[in-house]
Amino acid sequence: MALLNDLVNLNLSDTTEKIIAEYIWIGGSGMDIRSKARTLPGPVTDPSKLPKWNYDGSSTGQAPGEDSEVILYPQAIFKDPFRRGNNILVMCDCYTPAGEPIPTNKRYNAAKIFSHPDVAAEVPWYGIEQEYTLLQKDVKWPLGWPIGGYPGPQGPYYCSTGADKSFGRDIVDAHYKACLYAGINISGINGEVMPGQWEFQVGPAVGISAGDEVWVARYILERITEIAGVVLSFDPKPIQGDWNGAGAHTNYSTKSMREDGGFEIIKKAIEKLGLRHKEHIAAYGEGNERRLTGRHETADINTFKWGVANRGASIRVGRETEQNGKGYFEDRRPASNMDPYVVTSLIAETTILFKPT
Repeated sequence: MALLNDLVNLNLSDTTEKIIAEYIWIGGSGMDIRSKARTLPGPVTDPSKLPKWNYDGSSTGQAPGEDSEVILYPQAIFKDPFRRGNNILVMCDCYTPAGEPIPTNKRYNAAKIFSHPDVAAEVPWYGIEQEYTLLQKDVKWPLGWPIGGYPGPQGPYYCSTGADKSFGRDIVDAHYKACLYAGINISGINGEVMPGQWEFQVGPAVGISAGDEVWVARYILERITEIAGVVLSFDPKPIQGDWNGAGAHTNYSTKSMREDGGFEIIKKAIEKLGLRHKEHIAAYGEGNERRLTGRHETADINTFKWGVANRGASIRVGRETEQNGKGYFEDRRPASNMDPYVVTSLIAETTILFKPT
């Protein structure tokens, strides 16, 4: 095993200019992250300088067998924390050979919204709180839970320390450092209310980069849990009963909201979000109805309400924002399995481009 580790950690720059680029894309389910690697002649920092590539879409549920080729367009580059050196991770989106985005390519429409002049002028900032659950590999039961049984009730586990309360910290810390190494603007981590559940935060990130960074952070976490022999779940309610679900609370502000008088802009934006509540819920992740029950720090899925410092609201405004008269708000509705391209662009579209009649 020592020899294997030595070979895995070989520094290629000692002997060659060539690098390895891991191309990453989203598969047919909308949550399965796929990747494959290729050799490039030298270091690359600009995604437009990377070659397009292809894959068998019939094996990912994205194309028929008789016309299976899907084309990968490189969109964002990150440093590779696994191979290190000049090797890179490449976030891609997916197109037909004719250049049309395939139906599961949610980045394409998001990029169109973010490139709209009215949206670009507002420089939308996002901070995404990605919750997830670590499961024991063979039994699909949360890490640290007795097999077939339950731990003590919620209360001691949130932001906890100790072998009887905190499970999987080595995975969490490895992910934190790997994301920083990769160039992702990961801003923090914490243990969550349900034991075996954790959260990382990405942001502030501007526009389309928020989606790119969350997807690559998810990819890195999948790879680390693979190494650790632990299963990663983004299910919004992994355990039924009196246990918290998993969300992806999305913090948001525009240039106008961050300037003096911004609180009035925030209130108008929240009013627009209320008018399109059903459209947002439909786009905020599968199985969210199991999580948004009005209990466990959520608002009921059929109800839209906002409040200051209210964690039982659809939209929460912080005390500091209220006091300063400017700042940001938090959309607490997105599920942990949401697509960040869809959620971030829809919030921008509703709050900036949508004109109520």
